[in-house]
Order: sequence, then C-alpha cells, then structure tokens
Amino acid sequence: QVQLVESGGGLVQAGGSLRLSCAASGRTFGSYSMGWFRQAPGKEREFVAAISWSDGTTYYADSVKGRFTISRDNAKNTVYLQMNSLKPEDTAVYYCAARTGRWGLTGRLGEYDYWGQGTQVTVSS
Repeated sequence: QVQLVESGGGLVQAGGSLRLSCAASGRTFGSYSMGWFRQAPGKEREFVAAISWSDGTTYYADSVKGRFTISRDNAKNTVYLQMNSLKPEDTAVYYCAARTGRWGLTGRLGEYDYWGQGTQVTVSS
C-alpha cells in the first residue's frame, strides 16, 4: 500500500507561483510513476502532469505545458509541482496519484492506483 500526502496549496494572485509537494510512503516499490490531477467545483478530475520515478521522464497536459513543472526527489520519495504564471482557471483541488503495476506515463485517471487527499489551490483575479 502507498500513502500520499499533498501540501503547499494556498491562495495566490494571478500570474503568481506556487509549489506543491507530494510525500509518498509505504510500499513504494512497484510504483512506476506519479501524477498530479486537479478538480474544480462542478468539473471532472483532470490530468495535470506525470513523472517517472526511474528516469524522471515527464508528461504534461496541454493546458499547463510551459507553466508547470513536475519533478521528483527519489531519496525523499517526494514529487513536486512547480506552478508558475498561474491563472484563475487553475483554481482547483490538486491531487497526487501513484501508478503501480505498469510502466509508462499516462493521463488516464483509471490507471492510477493510489490517491492523496488533495490540497486546495486558489488563484485570485
């Protein structure tokens, strides 16, 4: 079992930056990749970014490409999401997720096995 805990959410002005963290614990062996998803009120949960534990390969949703950066610290079992040039449309609860059992990066929600509780990000205009 993998436990995920997000932190770093908060309120920022449009154009500002925020860095989210996701600490993973438990049986992380076999967790091939990590992802960030977000869910705004009344909307479906959507993919944001993913990263491979092994080589750091990344994959981004078009909506955040060039603004957000996902990274990881293997020694700390922690994944980060650096969010720059934030827009009001980025306002959502951001969730960290772990994919186990299969290799590769994906934005499909159903292919992630473990989820954190989420952290609120609010971008004011």
